[in-house]
Amino acid sequence: MKNILTPLLLALCVLGLGTPAQAGAAKTKYPVVFAHGLGGFDDLLGYNYWGDDYGMFVGTTCKSAWTCNDDLDYNQQSFAAAVQPMQNSEARGLALANAIEGYMASVGATRVNLIGHSQGGLDARKAAKVLYQRKGYTVVSVLVSVSSPHRGSPVAKYILDLKPGVTNVIAALAEYYGNIVYGAGNDGYAAAKQLVYNDYSATDGITTGAKAFNLNNPIDARYASRYASLLTAQRGSSVNPALYLVKKYFYDIDGNGYCVDDCDNDGAAGKGNGNADEDDDDGLVGINSQQMGFRLKYTNNPFVFDSVVDDKAIPYLADINNPSSLQMTSGSSVINQDHVDVVGVGPDTFDEPEFYAAIFQYISGFN
Repeated sequence: MKNILTPLLLALCVLGLGTPAQAGAAKTKYPVVFAHGLGGFDDLLGYNYWGDDYGMFVGTTCKSAWTCNDDLDYNQQSFAAAVQPMQNSEARGLALANAIEGYMASVGATRVNLIGHSQGGLDARKAAKVLYQRKGYTVVSVLVSVSSPHRGSPVAKYILDLKPGVTNVIAALAEYYGNIVYGAGNDGYAAAKQLVYNDYSATDGITTGAKAFNLNNPIDARYASRYASLLTAQRGSSVNPALYLVKKYFYDIDGNGYCVDDCDNDGAAGKGNGNADEDDDDGLVGINSQQMGFRLKYTNNPFVFDSVVDDKAIPYLADINNPSSLQMTSGSSVINQDHVDVVGVGPDTFDEPEFYAAIFQYISGFN
């Protein structure tokens, strides 16, 4: 629901004509932690990363603010973690685990749920493993990735190959993030190498890439009790104009052909099916890269609360590096949005507060 109703609802509560109970998501037993993607921090390209189009954090409850997500329970706990904008997921995941531990101590939580967007979905898997190793028990209850390149992104390899336009990409990143990106601990090239499926260079002395990362940070019931993912895709001119960094060269990735490895050497596992002009990528990541664990189905309901449920048509993916043809190529339950429309980057008509509240409702069914 939109926030314009919030003052009226609060007034009714004060007058004793209503209650603080929410019409949307039930409260999760454990807090929800948000993990941002590449280049993110508290904002992305000048927009609030985990916000609506007006800059409100989607985890803000009406117990704490007038401008709030009125689809959340008043007592819902959530936290937007911040790690290095530009780095690989081994480093970012470790930083995320540190941030989660600090947050847990501050609120007295014993477990958490994680929602990771883009590279944040990889970071979350690393953090879940680290937290298990430190605590000796399963700290993460439900881990949900949104638009995550679990099997790489062609854009990352394009940048590393120094193809035409890459100078503009680097310059734009510098303009938006300045010293944050190029400050201590940030490494844009390490970040890009993380998001290429195979080891990018055999001569740099390190093994990089999503394939190796997946082997080191697998889906494991010890690390998280439940893994699930939401997939996004749009084509051509529907891609958010904020993605102009790559839009000139990437309208369509052709990201729904089947192959377990990177068979066309574009930086992502899978291959093209020969038809790029279709909803098989979100401007940065193909659908053949995005599923891990359960595939989730998001339904936008105009007159009632939105829903997120398991997609029963697509099997659970336990081995991220070995998806089936169905898991790589099916368009079932793919959300018709691009890579940044599902976070706070505008302009768009996507209702981010209700979308994330629906994910909270899904999580609440398991803790």
